[in-house]
Amino acid sequence: MTRQAIILVVDDDAAIRTVVSHALRRDGHRVVAVDSLKALHAELAHDIPDVLITDVVLPDGDGLENAAALAAEHPALPVIVFSARNTLATAVRASEVGAFDYLPKPFDLAALSAAVAGALERGAGPEAAIDEDESAGPLIGRSPAMQDVYRVIARVVSNDLTVLISGESGTGKELVARAVHDLGARKAGPFVAINMAAIPRELIEAELFGHERGAFTGAQARVAGKFEQATGGTLFLDEIGDMPIEAQTRLLRVLQSGEFTTVGGARTIRADVRIVAATNKELTALVASNQFREDLFYRLNVVPMMLPPLRDRRQDVALLSTHFLDRAAADGLPRKRLDAQAVLLLEAHDWPGNVRELENVMRRLAALGRDEVAGAGELRRLLADGVMTAGASSAPPPTDDIEAAVRARIAGIERAAPHMLEDGTLYDRIIGEVERPLIEAMLARHGGNQLRAARAMGINRNTLRKRLDDLEIDTRPPRRSGGD
Repeated sequence: MTRQAIILVVDDDAAIRTVVSHALRRDGHRVVAVDSLKALHAELAHDIPDVLITDVVLPDGDGLENAAALAAEHPALPVIVFSARNTLATAVRASEVGAFDYLPKPFDLAALSAAVAGALERGAGPEAAIDEDESAGPLIGRSPAMQDVYRVIARVVSNDLTVLISGESGTGKELVARAVHDLGARKAGPFVAINMAAIPRELIEAELFGHERGAFTGAQARVAGKFEQATGGTLFLDEIGDMPIEAQTRLLRVLQSGEFTTVGGARTIRADVRIVAATNKELTALVASNQFREDLFYRLNVVPMMLPPLRDRRQDVALLSTHFLDRAAADGLPRKRLDAQAVLLLEAHDWPGNVRELENVMRRLAALGRDEVAGAGELRRLLADGVMTAGASSAPPPTDDIEAAVRARIAGIERAAPHMLEDGTLYDRIIGEVERPLIEAMLARHGGNQLRAARAMGINRNTLRKRLDDLEIDTRPPRRSGGD
């Protein structure tokens, strides 16, 4: 008879312990569920499980710090981490402590079952290889789509595998490339970027590999190329799909051999770089039309990473907007905030320019907006030039009609991602999107007084305080704009 695998679950939320335990027992495992680190260590004192599943925030300590200590004591014990703090820093910390997998809350039970099965089959995950850096990587977002990106980043920072980032213009491909560099073993080295679309085709080889004096007309001195400049660090090849086919051949040889020569030179130079490439084009289509070398595509596509367009991560819009308004204020522009209706308007937009477009809109609002708390009406007036006009796919809701705003949001989901209407997540998704702007709007209406805001919403003050902590809402009073 096959022995049941023992799964030890640590979470202070009784509901999560119950749901996870039921799901894993249904999979045929024996489950032990505890609510604290103290209880965890009591269990470990008399039995070592086959898999440990732990939350990060526990009443008596940090689950990730505990996982790091357990990795030293029990290196063969696979650890799966789940957390409501769904940031890149959390995903990277989980990778650093050697966690087998990281699942952001709320997680899909099928994904948890698959993670446990993988942990039982493969054993412990890779050892940590980089130093902790909680502030590294300016990536903002807690949507499921961004969680997938974070998990890939966390898995590649401890190695030198080539990464190919795909995504529409404005989705943040260079920010992701920098995060891979800044969080990796090569972070002390240079990060060197070259945009293939911005270099004349006859100069690309000289830009990449450098040239010797006299190599061509105008070459008055030896110049190091990007490969040489990036020695010990990361070379970011942006818009790789625009690279001329003849230059692709030489790049392929360098990736195959790890060596290159300058244009006009004879000395072989070792290419000591990590390659991260990015494109907003469909490379497989370019391969099919003989515009991109198939063998180069496979050399670059070792770790593929697809960045989601902003229309597929609408629940991140509020967080991104606040981030960009804070950045604008730090740059000396007037501090602005958005009310709940303004957020709903922004979330209804399709954002063809993605995150870059949103940042530009927020800077325009900071510079030209008339009110400290901007409403949907002000956004429409500022953006009457067509930057964000309402179309068939993004009709803005009336500023005084909450029901219409929610209906518009559901209609947007039905058009953009109809599967969300059937996958059992719609209620939590809509509540999650509305709750933050609702709380912020009520606090603003009542001058930051939490008691009055709680009464207005029909909840008690302790519940409001917990939600403020959970959502990490800044309760500091807004800085008043100065006047002449």
